[in-house]
Amino acid sequence: MAVLNEEQEMLRDMAREWATNESPVTEFRKVRASGEPEAFDRGAFGNMAEMGWTGVIIPEEHGGSDFGWLSAGLVVEELGKTLTASPLIQTTIAAAAIVLGGSDEQKAKYLPKLASGEMIGTLAIDEGARHDPSKIATSVSGGKISGTKAFVHEAHGADLFVVASTDGLYLVEKGDGVSLSTRKLTDQRSHADVTFDGASADKLAGGGDSLLDDVLDRARILTACEMLGMAQQVFDTTLDYLKQRVQFNQVLATFQSLQHRMADLFGDLAMMRSAVEGGLQALDSGFGVARAATIAKAEANRVLHTMSREGVQLHGGIGMTDEYDIGFYLKRARVLEASFGSTSYLKNRFAKLGGY
Repeated sequence: MAVLNEEQEMLRDMAREWATNESPVTEFRKVRASGEPEAFDRGAFGNMAEMGWTGVIIPEEHGGSDFGWLSAGLVVEELGKTLTASPLIQTTIAAAAIVLGGSDEQKAKYLPKLASGEMIGTLAIDEGARHDPSKIATSVSGGKISGTKAFVHEAHGADLFVVASTDGLYLVEKGDGVSLSTRKLTDQRSHADVTFDGASADKLAGGGDSLLDDVLDRARILTACEMLGMAQQVFDTTLDYLKQRVQFNQVLATFQSLQHRMADLFGDLAMMRSAVEGGLQALDSGFGVARAATIAKAEANRVLHTMSREGVQLHGGIGMTDEYDIGFYLKRARVLEASFGSTSYLKNRFAKLGGY
């Protein structure tokens, strides 16, 4: 487990208290019931911005706190525990893209707005059913971008899109030449196919040839942080259920076979935490990011898939009902597993990074 300084402990505790009291799963149920395509509470997101969470990785000269990736991950993990619906992850990654590859003018224009929560950002990378940044057809001519991006997270609330094209990453603001087609996924969050038809595009010219990979690695690690929070909550919820549920005049937690299953999950959770925190520490140190990100997301995929499945099964038939929250975690898990790299994609990438 990562060693936190006093300020990071305070940030984690503040995020935990806010998520528990102000954004429990009942708030997600309200968002789901509203049917709004944005699928998040703007008031809650405004509160996050006021607490400084939207600017954690943004430099101080542009309105952020520059508190580091481990700090950002602590906040995201706590929000993951309560399935808080917000564009915080995508906005943070959009900001990271600008920090890495933006010009001074681009940083001055966009980073203060992202840090304050005035502007919401998101990534628009993939064009097919599966994550594969090598297959991009979107192109730019004369400062105008054209192409269609599939399954863009938080697209309905986004003001700024970081778009991958055949020759790099571009910033595209919502407006003329940008249209959305809603995609309904099992997690009931905001997803859309986004079509760019001659929209004005501003290239992120810095960051070198690895800019797209660098941005995606940050997306993988921060997504893995949300998955870690979810896995921890599923474990805790399932353990509490087994301790109070009685069957055949015995508490379920006293059955040795169930104890073994929970012990296996406990070990998996520890492995997942080590991998995810290793990814965050790699980002803060700037060393070995690509490998650490690949491992973090692959391990998050593996553990959360198992954890969410076992959580539902150990709840028995009632785990399949909408009355219990446990099923929401499984549905969100399946979407996140496919985001920014499935397990098979990440295993292949890890092999390539090792020269195989």
